[in-house]
Amino acid sequence: MRLSTKSPDQYAFFVKPFFWNQKRKYGQVLVPGMLWGRVPWLFVAVAILYGVLDRRKSPLDPVLRSLITVRVSQINWCRFCVDINSATLAERSGSMDKVLALASWQDSGLYSEKERIALEYAEAMTDSNLGVTDELMDRLKVYFDEDTIVELTGLVAFQNLSSKFNSALDVAPQGFCELPDEK
Repeated sequence: MRLSTKSPDQYAFFVKPFFWNQKRKYGQVLVPGMLWGRVPWLFVAVAILYGVLDRRKSPLDPVLRSLITVRVSQINWCRFCVDINSATLAERSGSMDKVLALASWQDSGLYSEKERIALEYAEAMTDSNLGVTDELMDRLKVYFDEDTIVELTGLVAFQNLSSKFNSALDVAPQGFCELPDEK
């Protein structure tokens, strides 16, 4: 890791409840939270945005949300994000199958057409060399209404923010999901 964290008790009082919740949910405080927490109001803003995007009443299915976060994390080489988001995807989908096939989703029969178009969109947003075309947007509109496309776009943008932050700071995985070594 390229920056240090502080002891959890050294953070702003209004960040500590987030750490308590992370420890309750994950069994440990998340290192990215401790890094974001160095700038407390930035941490709160990021935490609120994440909470809105991962809410129960989101128009995006929880498995689809997890597919998107893992794929964007893979593209951005965020080891921490792949770790935690893969564990969430495995839990939400009920197996490791979609996790293990995700890097080559185009060649897998595990994904629905709706998931495929969302993954294609996420990749086009994440890789500046691809970009989002009008044709891709038209295909996306077959499966998602415009409000849901805004939410999907926000999710991809957030995961790019998060995974690029963690990747730049070389945040290591915290042991949430055992994945095979990539060769």
